[in-house]
Amino acid sequence: MWSRRSSRYRPDASGLEELRGRRREQESALRKARRQQQLVSKRLLREDSLVNGDGQAGVDIAAEPLSEQEILQLLRDVQRGTEERKTLLSRLRQGLQQKETQQKFVRLEGSMRVLIGLFTSSLANIQMEAARCLHELSHSSDPTVAEACLPATSYLLTYLSGHSVEFTELCLYTLGNLAVESDAVRKQLLPQGIIPALASCIQSPHVAVLEGLGYVLSQLLQAREAPTKIIPLVLDSVLPQHMLRLVSSNLELGMGVAVEFSWCLHYIVCSHVNNMLLISQGIVSTLVLLLLELASMMSKAVTEGLELLICPLLRCLSNLLAEDETEGCKVQIQDERLLVALFLFMQYFLQQHPFLVQECLWLLNNLTADESIFCSAVLTLDLIPALLQLLPCSRMVTLLAADDFLSQAGLQALEQHQDNPQLQERVRALRETYLQPAAASPISRASASAAVLPSS
Repeated sequence: MWSRRSSRYRPDASGLEELRGRRREQESALRKARRQQQLVSKRLLREDSLVNGDGQAGVDIAAEPLSEQEILQLLRDVQRGTEERKTLLSRLRQGLQQKETQQKFVRLEGSMRVLIGLFTSSLANIQMEAARCLHELSHSSDPTVAEACLPATSYLLTYLSGHSVEFTELCLYTLGNLAVESDAVRKQLLPQGIIPALASCIQSPHVAVLEGLGYVLSQLLQAREAPTKIIPLVLDSVLPQHMLRLVSSNLELGMGVAVEFSWCLHYIVCSHVNNMLLISQGIVSTLVLLLLELASMMSKAVTEGLELLICPLLRCLSNLLAEDETEGCKVQIQDERLLVALFLFMQYFLQQHPFLVQECLWLLNNLTADESIFCSAVLTLDLIPALLQLLPCSRMVTLLAADDFLSQAGLQALEQHQDNPQLQERVRALRETYLQPAAASPISRASASAAVLPSS
């Protein structure tokens, strides 16, 4: 969790273990929050949840499982080419909402061949309904069902260049669902050209398509083999440049797009494959400016969901600062307003989303590591009182806040300002408040460190 540098802070064994334990708790809370917002795991696009057969909105249709005989009969009737093919496919789709029906369907010989044939139909309404059937199968919790959809992946990729936004969106989420758990699917998608297909698709002007693309990409980037087989391909494409563009679009395309691609950038940064490339493309300035923009929104009424965007942005910057070879990264962060933004986030989210306080402090820790400029800014901007008020929150906050500040360049900053008439009283109060009790602290002050944050 800690990336060691010379003369950087590192807690002793007991403090570090407690820090790790607290970190795991916060990671768990974050994953829960992200699941609630459908940022992780499989996603389901189902029109039945919007409008049911009676035209009533917001009511899910609870379909009964189909028997093997019923599935066979539906497939036979659909193949006969009657005028009721769409209705028959709709009934099959509703049946495929049940895990039992999904398993029966993929076990039937020729069933996937028939469905893929309908999926490649020249009739748009039949093609769409078949795509919805595939989507239901992709959402299955049974890995064998996902692998049964392997023959459809090349067609799903081909149709990403289609003219229908709804159809393209459906194909994207189906691909994302298939890629979540199946190594076989991901192994097949890469040589089939999923990265070039996504690189072309990311230039779409449609928000729904961009959000779906972000979902697919995030699933790929979280795969075990991503650092060696997926992320290098992504970095060699135009995807990073477009991701930075979409993240920095001042939320013009909506919160969803920015959130999706912020997490994608986070996963790439955590891989440490080639962060210097991202830095050369302006990731640092992009993230800083966006954080400043988000901080300015704290006083506005609409802030729901902002924590899901702020979190990956903070993590990206923290991890970039923690890399030994990225000293040039700090040169780009000289805007003292970033410190103010961090404190605004901490004050605003302390009660409802306390995990963000830790995220902000990780970044503050890495910003002030051997950097007297930022430590001095904490004093000159009168941020010490706000920092001290956070100490009672938890031991992790104590470790990250006062310990990190004072054991890194903070002491140097205090010495620089102790003769400043306007800051003398503030410096004296800080030293008396913290340094004296700290003598009995079990935390080692031998060295300081920039913290590396986990990817999940």
